[in-house]
Amino acid sequence: MKAINYILCFVISFGLYAQQKKGTMNLHQFTVETLEGEKFDMSTLKGKKVLVVNTASKCGLTPQYKDLQRLYETYGGDNFVIVGFPANNFMRQEPGTNEEIADFCERNYGVTFPMMSKISVKGKDQHEVYQFLTQEEKNGLSDNKVDWNFQKYLVNENGELEKVISPRTSPLDKEIIDWIKA
Repeated sequence: MKAINYILCFVISFGLYAQQKKGTMNLHQFTVETLEGEKFDMSTLKGKKVLVVNTASKCGLTPQYKDLQRLYETYGGDNFVIVGFPANNFMRQEPGTNEEIADFCERNYGVTFPMMSKISVKGKDQHEVYQFLTQEEKNGLSDNKVDWNFQKYLVNENGELEKVISPRTSPLDKEIIDWIKA
């Protein structure tokens, strides 16, 4: 009986350690606002893989919207979603209002994946979603910084950060597609 108690204590302790190691937060605990000003509860994404990306309309990487939309049309649905966060943090490459951004995305790239209201992805006014994505104490994976527009964060079905992908990496890169399919 004593041996069973020791084993049980070890298993519980290890489980708590593993849970702490993963971070204290997950993507599903946030509520954000869409470009249209509606509340978007990230807990509605439970069970889906999520590609989170910071976007900009006047960047050399802006054509990635086309490949993001193609990725969403191919794999989006019950198991995968893309969530875009426009940000004006890099050389003021997203100066538009939420309405102007929505119009730009639809008119130029036919974007149908969820786009959130413009936020800050770095600095003193960094949005809480990006605090989670960039701080190991919150995400349990790594400390990282947002290098530029179109940096991609791969979040698993449990809302846990799994991988950070370079802004210059195509949304249609094999690494991303293999992650979605896994």
